[in-house]
Amino acid sequence: MSTRTVRPADGDATLCGLAHHGDADLVPGLTDLAVNVRSSGTPPWLAELIRNTNLAAYPDQGAAADAVATRHGRARDEVLLTAGAAEAFVLLARVLRPRHPVVVHPQFTEPEAALRAAGHEVRRVMLPDPFELDPERVPASADLVFVGNPTNPTSVAHPRAAILALTRPGRIVVVDEAFADCIPDEPESLAGWRDLTGIVIVRSLTKTWGLAGLRAGYVLAAPDVIDQLAAGQPPWPVSAPALTACVATASPDALREAAQWAIHLAGERAHLLQRLAGLHAVRVVPRAAASFVLLDTQVPDVRSRLHDHGFAVRRGETFPGLAPGWIRVAVRDYATADRFALALEAVTDHA
Repeated sequence: MSTRTVRPADGDATLCGLAHHGDADLVPGLTDLAVNVRSSGTPPWLAELIRNTNLAAYPDQGAAADAVATRHGRARDEVLLTAGAAEAFVLLARVLRPRHPVVVHPQFTEPEAALRAAGHEVRRVMLPDPFELDPERVPASADLVFVGNPTNPTSVAHPRAAILALTRPGRIVVVDEAFADCIPDEPESLAGWRDLTGIVIVRSLTKTWGLAGLRAGYVLAAPDVIDQLAAGQPPWPVSAPALTACVATASPDALREAAQWAIHLAGERAHLLQRLAGLHAVRVVPRAAASFVLLDTQVPDVRSRLHDHGFAVRRGETFPGLAPGWIRVAVRDYATADRFALALEAVTDHA
């Protein structure tokens, strides 16, 4: 079993990269493959609704919470609205009192950063390439486990059964489903699972709807957990425009649009993977399911080389478990994928 305990006083080596995100890898003038938010931006109809939100009144979460609950077939008291997924991770770290928290890596670094900031000692469970979840790797002593599904940056969607196998009495399993709606019909999602005892689902509107700047997300969990987390929030934690977005994106019409987007994304991702499969010097992590793919180029300065060819990509070495030469690449349109594959071939063939 590959595990490692990380303490708050361990120093910069263990903190390295936890606060790094894809927007930091953007370079003006280059094609953006670093940020995994919907490349076409916020749909005009949704942007218009947000712009027309009444800003004079204090935010009322009632309609938004009801809409999210209905969207996932949940009871109202199983929903907590948050200022994006990041706030949810901070709340979980501050409100819960785990003795042995575990973060399954490689994954989004904010859960570990939040735990460390709250003073917790964190054990890392490192999944070996190809980064498929093995529940047996998580120590029996873990009472709070964070895992992504599909996982950022690997793009691997773990089987629902594997996530459920992590659950046990006295343990809370937090599943980051920020990219769950990248998969048509969301077959591995637990958002509509019949019993959320010991399970916390974190979701956001950021990726599918192009709303990174709005900070809109939510938690799905058992009522007692929701009550604990809500007690840790300040008054009016979610803005009125974000609440408007929660209502709008949970509507039947919006869900149909999101489903069509996921189908279109799957086609674009398949095209990108096909082009990358022809590059002998590049290894692509299999079973990509999200709006990005993870590549091992074995070229430490691959990012700067790609800059010379007009592309900005997300560095991989700031994710625990990855080394320089790993890059996360956002899925874009067919023509962009073609251009990127040619650029990456030129970079890796001459490394």
